[in-house]
Amino acid sequence: MSGKIVHFEIPADDLDRAKSFYTEAFGWTLTDYPGLDYTGVTTTPVDDSMMPTEPGAINGGMTSRSAPVTSVTITVGVDDIDEALAKVKQAGGTVVQTKQAVADMGFTGYFTDTEGNTIGLWQNAS
Repeated sequence: MSGKIVHFEIPADDLDRAKSFYTEAFGWTLTDYPGLDYTGVTTTPVDDSMMPTEPGAINGGMTSRSAPVTSVTITVGVDDIDEALAKVKQAGGTVVQTKQAVADMGFTGYFTDTEGNTIGLWQNAS
């Protein structure tokens, strides 16, 4: 999975307003995750494991605007977040959130690149 764009995140100041907008404008399917300040966004058909069925397509999420997700963020899939963050630092990037568990689904981390863009990382749970 390493290095591919696998997800996007859209922050919102008013989640209900944002949900309504994206549902109405694009027909996206939104799924709230109980216990998390997070809404899954399905933009393309998925298989039984919730993976997009169209090559190159991605789905994403929506959350309240707060650091590190303060603007639209892409997420890169990696095999090992700790290793990826070490490479980011070596290449001149800055870690803004170390590896964090996301329920039992996997792990996330965030960094800024050399241009100041915040990028997410995703590692599936083993």
